[in-house]
Amino acid sequence: MTLRQSMKQPKLSDVITERLETMILDGTLVAGEKLLPERMLAEKFQVSRPSLREAIQNLQAKGLIERKQGGGTFISQNISSNMTDPLLDLVANRPETQFDLLEFRHALEGMSAYYAALRGQQEDYHALQDSLDQLSADDSNAIASGDDKEAEAKALAEFYLTMAKASHNMVLLHVMRTMKTMLIENIKRNLEMLRDGADVEQEIRQQRKAIVNAIVSGDPLAARNASNEHLAFVEKTLLDINKRDVKVQRALRRIEIKENTEIAS
Repeated sequence: MTLRQSMKQPKLSDVITERLETMILDGTLVAGEKLLPERMLAEKFQVSRPSLREAIQNLQAKGLIERKQGGGTFISQNISSNMTDPLLDLVANRPETQFDLLEFRHALEGMSAYYAALRGQQEDYHALQDSLDQLSADDSNAIASGDDKEAEAKALAEFYLTMAKASHNMVLLHVMRTMKTMLIENIKRNLEMLRDGADVEQEIRQQRKAIVNAIVSGDPLAARNASNEHLAFVEKTLLDINKRDVKVQRALRRIEIKENTEIAS
């Protein structure tokens, strides 16, 4: 028996299953998205419908897709919920972890920017630029409508996820998705402090633009440095605001004590 004869050829349905799994992992297919009808999907993959049907069954058994009677086949909504952890929620809700998460974001977002510049494709750059443009539009709308930090935080989280997707590192993208809820909460808290305590919005917008420009230019080191400089600026500004607020609170307490003393006398 020759080596070629002894090598077992993979089933076509397994090949299709793996391809669909990859599309889910790299974000091409997202939670809740409806798949093309079976006939169109078979034509797209250039496979028979029975093989495609078997692949769909494989994914359904793994909980990656779900079928709705008369409604079609969808990427499972549970994918996102399966990426959550009660401990993440616990950490996210503790104010003292705000700076811990910022430090961790240095590593994740710096790595995302680095590999996005190294491996990104034109469609990734377009998506990243579109996300950046959307942020600028959202900033203008927020100012006009009285500010919506929740919506802005979600848009910013999507911007960073788009950057992670452009890195073409599935583990990195998975970690970023896992942290999405925590990331949104962290960004929201940062925005509340930055908006209330410092006029830094224009500077931060320029920093995000510098990150995207470095990625699109294909300069990994510049992209990582731009990301780290951005987060370092945010961290320093927040620390300065915290210090100032502590001084204000102490001053107010001293005034209150003095007033109470004068009333008592």
